[in-house]
Amino acid sequence: MPRSNRPRGKRPDDDDEVDLSRVLMGRRRTEAKRDGLWNVQPLAAASATKYYTCPACGLEISPGTAHTVAWRADGLMGEADDLSARRHWHLHCWKIKQ
Repeated sequence: MPRSNRPRGKRPDDDDEVDLSRVLMGRRRTEAKRDGLWNVQPLAAASATKYYTCPACGLEISPGTAHTVAWRADGLMGEADDLSARRHWHLHCWKIKQ
């Protein structure tokens, strides 16, 4: 009877469980805009639970609306200050930001 060469049991990759919050919220990345570097993190509709005002258009972002959270990556006052100044943007408004 032929033997299987495949290892039985869990693969080493299976130890890393899928982080549901990371899947829902998306991955943070850095983007260069005309005014400097920005940390950008997409927020899925399922994770959006509050009302926000988009700084570009001034319109409301309703709960349940997918949008983008952005904050400076190159601020002079430090990372904590930059993070506290983060803003929620409509997807389109962030895309067209210079």
